[in-house]
Amino acid sequence: MSKSSLGPAAVPAIGTAAAVPAKRGLWRRIVEHRILYLMFLPVVVYYVIFRYWPIVLAWIVAFKDLQLGTGVFSSEWVGFANFRTLFEDPEIVDVMRNTVEISLLRIVVGFFPPIVLAIMFHDLSSRRLKKWLQSAVYIPHFFSWVIVYGIVFAFFSTGSGFVNNVLAWLGHDRYEFFLSESWFRPLLLGSALWKEIGWSTIIYLAALTTVDPQQYEAATIDGAGPIRRITAITLPSILPVMTFVLCISLGNILFAGGEQILLFYNKAVLDSADVIETWVYREGLSRLQFSIGTAVGVFQSIIGMIFILGSNFVAKKYTGRGIW
Repeated sequence: MSKSSLGPAAVPAIGTAAAVPAKRGLWRRIVEHRILYLMFLPVVVYYVIFRYWPIVLAWIVAFKDLQLGTGVFSSEWVGFANFRTLFEDPEIVDVMRNTVEISLLRIVVGFFPPIVLAIMFHDLSSRRLKKWLQSAVYIPHFFSWVIVYGIVFAFFSTGSGFVNNVLAWLGHDRYEFFLSESWFRPLLLGSALWKEIGWSTIIYLAALTTVDPQQYEAATIDGAGPIRRITAITLPSILPVMTFVLCISLGNILFAGGEQILLFYNKAVLDSADVIETWVYREGLSRLQFSIGTAVGVFQSIIGMIFILGSNFVAKKYTGRGIW
């Protein structure tokens, strides 16, 4: 039968008949693989209860006046009052500026060294030396910030710190590193880099293992030196990973590492060290203003999402690479 002999009423019938088997096919696949879906069900339940439901509660608390002894849903609805309190605080401008400055410094200081270190590890010919060096730089990642602070304090404390002992031995006066605003951020960034640089190389090393070694051999035969091979083969190969890491880092622009700063800062350096996390600890937890602290978290999440979407758009537009 030709297509012209089919009447207009036959067209929707064909479309309906085609849709029904597809729908039945989906349920048939679910029934056939029901054991796999049942195995996956605990994962779904876990993420719903411990990941997504707390997000819903946080958004509700941000618009309520939560007090001790009252539940989330029994608390008074105050609308945007918590956000107004946040932005009307005279300290918030300095807190925001410090947060953005420290976050940007973390990105700049912590972005390129892992890439360089991963390339160096990748080019090592000795497997034994490579494994030993990798283990050595991975270990600090598993130290808590309390231990890291203790190590930094042992080096830079005024009384018995190693650096001040060297300065005294050379005839110089001892220096108050922890009470100096000019030294606070270098100590903060340096210790963070030492702690995380090894762990950050893992993702780049994994990307480098996918590069075909024949590309390096061909480049060497063509006369390309080590630097040329890195710029022409290595960096383009790990560009998607670099883009991903940078976008995620920009998404944390309002998270400056509060756990570390709470250990390192003091009243002498508060003007350059006070960030959103420390402000929330001081205003939200110490003064039991839970709703204001939650409102700050919601605000950080919104700004982080905007930065992730924006950086992903820019990366795809100018490099052709993005997170999705």
